Amino acid sequence: MRGLLSMVGGLALGVMLSQFPEYAQQYSQRLGGAVDELRVITLRFDADAEREGLSRQAALARYAGTSDTFIAGQGRSMQVTFERHAELSAMLERIRGASAMERLAMLPDYADSEIGARALEDFQPAVPVTVEGLAYAAGGFVLGYGLSWGLLSLLLLPFRRRRQMAA
Repeated sequence: MRGLLSMVGGLALGVMLSQFPEYAQQYSQRLGGAVDELRVITLRFDADAEREGLSRQAALARYAGTSDTFIAGQGRSMQVTFERHAELSAMLERIRGASAMERLAMLPDYADSEIGARALEDFQPAVPVTVEGLAYAAGGFVLGYGLSWGLLSLLLLPFRRRRQMAA
Protein backbone atom coordinates (compact mmCIF):
# COMPACT_ATOMS: atom_id res chain seq x y z
CA MET A 1 0.00 0.00 0.00
CA ARG A 2 2.79 2.41 0.91
CA GLY A 3 4.52 1.65 -2.39
CA LEU A 4 1.36 2.42 -4.37
CA LEU A 5 0.74 5.70 -2.56
CA SER A 6 4.40 6.65 -2.98
CA MET A 7 4.10 5.89 -6.70
CA VAL A 8 1.07 8.19 -6.93
CA GLY A 9 2.97 10.92 -5.07
CA GLY A 10 5.95 10.47 -7.38
CA LEU A 11 3.80 10.62 -10.50
CA ALA A 12 1.98 13.72 -9.27
CA LEU A 13 5.17 15.65 -8.54
CA GLY A 14 6.77 14.36 -11.73
CA VAL A 15 3.90 15.66 -13.83
CA MET A 16 3.96 19.00 -12.03
CA LEU A 17 7.70 19.51 -12.41
CA SER A 18 7.62 18.38 -16.05
CA GLN A 19 5.57 21.50 -16.79
CA PHE A 20 8.20 23.92 -15.52
CA PRO A 21 10.25 24.10 -18.76
CA GLU A 22 7.08 24.97 -20.72
CA TYR A 23 6.13 27.65 -18.21
CA ALA A 24 9.68 29.03 -18.30
CA GLN A 25 9.52 29.16 -22.10
CA GLN A 26 6.17 30.97 -22.08
CA TYR A 27 7.49 33.39 -19.45
CA SER A 28 10.63 34.03 -21.52
CA GLN A 29 8.53 34.73 -24.61
CA ARG A 30 6.39 37.25 -22.75
CA LEU A 31 9.44 38.82 -21.16
CA GLY A 32 11.16 39.08 -24.55
CA GLY A 33 8.08 40.74 -26.03
CA ALA A 34 7.98 43.29 -23.21
CA VAL A 35 11.71 44.03 -23.61
CA ASP A 36 11.30 44.46 -27.38
CA GLU A 37 8.42 46.90 -26.95
CA LEU A 38 10.21 48.92 -24.28
CA ARG A 39 13.28 48.99 -26.52
CA VAL A 40 11.21 50.57 -29.31
CA ILE A 41 9.90 53.26 -26.93
CA THR A 42 13.41 53.90 -25.58
CA LEU A 43 14.95 54.18 -29.05
CA ARG A 44 12.17 56.51 -30.22
CA PHE A 45 12.68 58.79 -27.20
CA ASP A 46 16.45 58.82 -27.67
CA ALA A 47 16.09 59.60 -31.42
CA ASP A 48 13.67 62.45 -30.68
CA ALA A 49 16.05 63.87 -28.09
CA GLU A 50 19.02 63.52 -30.44
CA ARG A 51 17.18 65.42 -33.19
CA GLU A 52 16.94 68.30 -30.74
CA GLY A 53 20.62 67.97 -29.83
CA LEU A 54 19.87 66.50 -26.40
CA SER A 55 21.01 63.43 -24.54
CA ARG A 56 18.42 61.30 -22.77
CA GLN A 57 19.31 62.84 -19.41
CA ALA A 58 19.15 66.38 -20.82
CA ALA A 59 15.73 65.66 -22.35
CA LEU A 60 14.47 64.26 -19.04
CA ALA A 61 15.84 67.33 -17.26
CA ARG A 62 13.78 69.51 -19.62
CA TYR A 63 10.68 67.58 -18.68
CA ALA A 64 11.48 67.99 -14.99
CA GLY A 65 12.26 71.69 -15.37
CA THR A 66 8.87 72.70 -16.72
CA SER A 67 6.14 74.22 -14.58
CA ASP A 68 3.52 72.20 -16.50
CA THR A 69 2.68 69.31 -14.16
CA PHE A 70 1.43 67.13 -17.02
CA ILE A 71 4.69 67.46 -18.97
CA ALA A 72 6.76 66.91 -15.79
CA GLY A 73 4.69 63.79 -15.10
CA GLN A 74 5.40 62.51 -18.60
CA GLY A 75 9.11 62.92 -17.91
CA ARG A 76 8.79 60.86 -14.73
CA SER A 77 6.84 58.21 -16.67
CA MET A 78 9.60 58.01 -19.26
CA GLN A 79 12.21 57.60 -16.53
CA VAL A 80 10.17 54.70 -15.07
CA THR A 81 9.95 53.21 -18.58
CA PHE A 82 13.74 53.36 -19.00
CA GLU A 83 14.27 51.75 -15.59
CA ARG A 84 11.77 48.98 -16.38
CA HIS A 85 13.45 48.35 -19.72
CA ALA A 86 16.82 47.98 -17.99
CA GLU A 87 15.38 45.70 -15.28
CA LEU A 88 13.52 43.43 -17.70
CA SER A 89 16.48 43.29 -20.10
CA ALA A 90 18.74 42.17 -17.26
CA MET A 91 16.22 39.49 -16.22
CA LEU A 92 15.96 38.22 -19.80
CA GLU A 93 19.75 37.96 -20.05
CA ARG A 94 19.89 36.08 -16.73
CA ILE A 95 17.29 33.61 -17.96
CA ARG A 96 18.92 33.12 -21.34
CA GLY A 97 22.27 32.43 -19.70
CA ALA A 98 20.92 30.12 -16.99
CA SER A 99 21.07 26.35 -16.87
CA ALA A 100 17.94 24.27 -16.31
CA MET A 101 18.56 24.10 -12.56
CA GLU A 102 19.35 27.81 -12.32
CA ARG A 103 16.05 28.61 -14.06
CA LEU A 104 14.24 26.47 -11.49
CA ALA A 105 15.94 28.43 -8.72
CA MET A 106 14.64 31.62 -10.38
CA LEU A 107 11.03 30.42 -10.07
CA PRO A 108 10.22 32.88 -7.25
CA ASP A 109 11.35 35.71 -9.56
CA TYR A 110 8.99 34.46 -12.28
CA ALA A 111 5.99 34.08 -10.03
CA ASP A 112 6.57 37.39 -8.27
CA SER A 113 6.37 39.51 -11.40
CA GLU A 114 3.47 40.92 -13.38
CA ILE A 115 4.74 39.12 -16.47
CA GLY A 116 4.99 35.85 -14.53
CA ALA A 117 1.43 36.19 -13.26
CA ARG A 118 0.10 36.84 -16.78
CA ALA A 119 2.11 33.92 -18.15
CA LEU A 120 0.59 31.68 -15.48
CA GLU A 121 -2.93 32.91 -16.32
CA ASP A 122 -2.47 31.87 -19.96
CA PHE A 123 -0.33 28.81 -19.26
CA GLN A 124 -1.16 25.75 -21.34
CA PRO A 125 0.32 22.46 -20.07
CA ALA A 126 2.44 20.59 -22.58
CA VAL A 127 3.76 17.06 -22.86
CA PRO A 128 7.48 17.23 -22.04
CA VAL A 129 9.34 15.89 -25.06
CA THR A 130 12.58 17.76 -24.51
CA VAL A 131 15.45 16.29 -22.53
CA GLU A 132 14.98 19.08 -19.99
CA GLY A 133 11.25 18.36 -19.60
CA LEU A 134 11.86 14.65 -19.20
CA ALA A 135 14.64 15.31 -16.69
CA TYR A 136 12.30 17.49 -14.60
CA ALA A 137 9.63 14.77 -14.81
CA ALA A 138 12.08 12.08 -13.68
CA GLY A 139 13.49 14.27 -10.92
CA GLY A 140 9.98 15.14 -9.78
CA PHE A 141 9.01 11.48 -9.72
CA VAL A 142 12.03 10.49 -7.62
CA LEU A 143 11.52 13.42 -5.26
CA GLY A 144 7.77 12.85 -4.99
CA TYR A 145 8.22 9.11 -4.43
CA GLY A 146 10.81 9.70 -1.73
CA LEU A 147 8.78 12.40 0.01
CA SER A 148 5.62 10.28 -0.11
CA TRP A 149 7.45 7.22 1.19
CA GLY A 150 9.02 9.19 4.01
CA LEU A 151 5.77 10.90 4.99
CA LEU A 152 3.81 7.65 4.93
CA SER A 153 6.53 5.90 6.94
CA LEU A 154 6.38 8.66 9.52
CA LEU A 155 2.58 8.54 9.70
CA LEU A 156 2.52 4.74 9.99
CA LEU A 157 5.29 4.60 12.62
CA PRO A 158 2.93 4.55 15.66
CA PHE A 159 0.99 1.65 14.17
CA ARG A 160 4.13 -0.35 13.47
CA ARG A 161 5.24 -0.16 17.12
CA ARG A 162 1.84 -1.40 18.31
CA ARG A 163 2.05 -4.37 15.93
CA GLN A 164 5.56 -5.19 17.13
CA MET A 165 4.44 -5.03 20.78
CA ALA A 166 1.48 -7.31 20.11
CA ALA A 167 3.72 -9.86 18.46
